[in-house]
Amino acid sequence: MKNFKELKVIDPVKKQAEKRLEDQEYSPMDPPDAYTPPNLESVPYEEMHPFLRSLADEHKTIIKELEVFEQSLNSIQEEGVTKKSFEKISDFFRFFDAIIMKHTRREAKLFYQLLRKRLLENGQHSTGEEPISSVDMLEDEHLKANQQAAIVFNFLGMASRLPDQASQLVMLDAGLEQGKALIELLRLHIFREEHIAFTQAHQYITKAEFDNMLTV
Repeated sequence: MKNFKELKVIDPVKKQAEKRLEDQEYSPMDPPDAYTPPNLESVPYEEMHPFLRSLADEHKTIIKELEVFEQSLNSIQEEGVTKKSFEKISDFFRFFDAIIMKHTRREAKLFYQLLRKRLLENGQHSTGEEPISSVDMLEDEHLKANQQAAIVFNFLGMASRLPDQASQLVMLDAGLEQGKALIELLRLHIFREEHIAFTQAHQYITKAEFDNMLTV
């Protein structure tokens, strides 16, 4: 495969990032609205129910793997494709299938259903014809993450198999861009869960109900 460093001159991923920085009116210490939760006071880890702490602990593991995945993407972008970088990417997708998928299924089955029910009962939803709660947004992000992961996996896989070098670079570039989008999606999803869903759960789900989640 042709060295990806040759793309750095006209790297569209880098150009888009630079343009975003030029357009932004906020500093790194002033995050965008996506990372500004509504007026909810986050629950300290020590005060969380053990069930929520277990989810938060899994989030920490996921974030660490996202950091390694991001480093691998950056390494390919800066230094070209190596056997080591592709092995790390393969490791991430194995982790995604084995751990992230299991984590999201656990949330959906044990946590989201009851939280959605309580939010609707307490008027914590949109005012349209079909009420929408924060749980619906989080479930949509689960679906998007699964779809995004499949796209990244396929793009990077095709890039390694295409015989034409120009096509390899185009596909590789697309895979890197979509991979970084996946990382941001998962980070934002975890942020929303811990700063919005966990806080709402403490308001509307009882200790006995949380205890039951631990036994399933």
